[in-house]
Amino acid sequence: MMSKPILIAQISDLHIKAPGQLAYGKVDTAAALARCVAALNALQPRPDLVVISGDLADTPTPQEYDHLRRLLAPLEIPFIAIPGNHDARALMRAAFPEQAYASPDGALNQLHSVGGLDLVLLDSSVHGKPHGELEGATLQWLDETLASSSDRPALLFLHHPPFRTGIEHMDVQNLFNAADLAAIVRRHPRVQLVAAGHVHRATMTLFAGVPATICPAPNHAVDLDLDGRRAPSFKVEPPAFHLHVWFPGAGFGHVVTHQVPIGDFDGPHPFFGADGKLL
Repeated sequence: MMSKPILIAQISDLHIKAPGQLAYGKVDTAAALARCVAALNALQPRPDLVVISGDLADTPTPQEYDHLRRLLAPLEIPFIAIPGNHDARALMRAAFPEQAYASPDGALNQLHSVGGLDLVLLDSSVHGKPHGELEGATLQWLDETLASSSDRPALLFLHHPPFRTGIEHMDVQNLFNAADLAAIVRRHPRVQLVAAGHVHRATMTLFAGVPATICPAPNHAVDLDLDGRRAPSFKVEPPAFHLHVWFPGAGFGHVVTHQVPIGDFDGPHPFFGADGKLL
């Protein structure tokens, strides 16, 4: 009998504002998160864990984090989170003191294990700046954490993508020291996935020889402008999140990432009738 896969849902870029306020005067991010939480709770089979990969708040303020906690309260699945460039470490630490941060101050890195799988969350936020950077202490912690096992697969999560997307106004604020991260990933073959946020678009590539993804957002999407013809913009496209499924197996097993749309859709409908014939 095959071992049960582990399901990790990833949501990102919530951008929660104070009650009654809209992001950019247009997007009701609170309503978007409420729909996302409902979609997560309705998933069957239910994910083992939800990872929130940054930009939980928008400005940020204590009021935004208070609102965020209320919006996440109905979530029936455990979650862990890391900050993005719209977050503040001190405010986030105060808002979520139950999170198992790797150190009592500084970067909000986390190591979380689910069965035979390790989840490594990296704080790439830089105070007051839109770009990302992994501090020296974070890089050392990551290297030591990955070196602590040679046989457990690991998924890495951070807010800022360590690769170019082709959307220039986002690429200039990605992870500045991606080469340092790549060197560590190459040293530790147990890393099976590098998963980011920040760009509000579902994206995939290879990074340091490992599959790498960007999670879509539950609210608005960065405009897919690949030749820089428009000013930095967003669109209200169909919202979604990622569901990473790790299958145990030979070596480190393997990971499959599904994009899950948020909303009510017609179906499911059977392919075959009662007589077993294709309809």
